[in-house]
Amino acid sequence: MHSSTPLGEFLRARREALTPQDVGLPEYGRRRVKGLRREEVAMLAGMSSDYYVRLEQGRESSPSPQVVEAVARALSLDEEATEHLHRLIRPSARRRAAADDQVSPHLLQLMDSWPTSPAFVLGPALDILAANTMATALHEGFTATDNLARMVFTDPAGREFYRDWERAAHSCVAELRASYGHDPHSARVNQLVDELCSASPTFAELWARHEVKSKSQEGKHLRHPRVGDLHIQFSAFTVNGAPHQQLVVYQAQPASATAAAFEQLRSSAARATARTPHNSDAV
Repeated sequence: MHSSTPLGEFLRARREALTPQDVGLPEYGRRRVKGLRREEVAMLAGMSSDYYVRLEQGRESSPSPQVVEAVARALSLDEEATEHLHRLIRPSARRRAAADDQVSPHLLQLMDSWPTSPAFVLGPALDILAANTMATALHEGFTATDNLARMVFTDPAGREFYRDWERAAHSCVAELRASYGHDPHSARVNQLVDELCSASPTFAELWARHEVKSKSQEGKHLRHPRVGDLHIQFSAFTVNGAPHQQLVVYQAQPASATAAAFEQLRSSAARATARTPHNSDAV
C-alpha cells in the first residue's frame, strides 16, 4: 500500500524515476514495477529492505543523517533534492502565514527606486506580494498577476510570454515543490496545488515527479505583447526578516534591444501614471 506522507511520496517518485542502468545495476527480464525496486534502493544505500520500506512508508521517523545521505546517494539526488529530503524527515516549526504576506516598506521603496528594472516579491506559494511599476508593465498582458504559477499554467498569455514555456513550467513546479518541503502542511501551498492539479494536467504530471529547484540566476527569453522579444537576466534573493519571501529582479544588458524595450515600458508607464487623476480629482 502506498504511503500518503510527503516523505513517502517523495521517495517513491524519485525511485520510480530511475532505471537500473541509471545506477549501474543490470536489468534482467520484464520488470513489474516502474523504476527501481525498493530492495534495489536498499542495497544501494547499504541497509535492509525492511528498513527502507519502513522509511518509504513513513514508519521510520528518526533516521540518522548518515542514513539520509545514503538514501540520497542511492536515488542520485543532487544537493538541493538532498536538502529537501532532510527537511521532509525533520520538518522545521511551521511558519506564520501572516508574516509571509507582509512586504517591508523599505523593500517596497527600494524596488520603486529601480526605474528600468522589473522587480517583484514572491511568497512561498509563488504569490506576487508586491511589484514595482516596471514589473506591472512587463506583465500587463496577463489576465491577473497575483500568482506566478497561475500565470504560467492557467493564463493563455503564459505560453506566449514565456518563449521556452516548458522550461518555465518545469522551473515553476520545482520551485513550488521546494517551498512545499519547508512546510508540507501549508494551507496556502496545498490549496494552490489542488487548484492547479485540477486545472492543468501538465501541472499535475510535473508535480507528481517531485523535482526540486529553487530560483537561481539565469537567463530568460520573454515576449511582451507591445515591445516584443526580451532577453533578460534574472536574480532571486532571500529577503532578510522574511526568509520565505523572494525578491526577483529582471535586468537587461546595457545598450541592448531589451534595454531599449525596457525604456519603452518605463516611458509608457510614466505617461499612464501622469494621465491617472489623483484621488482628490476623481469623480
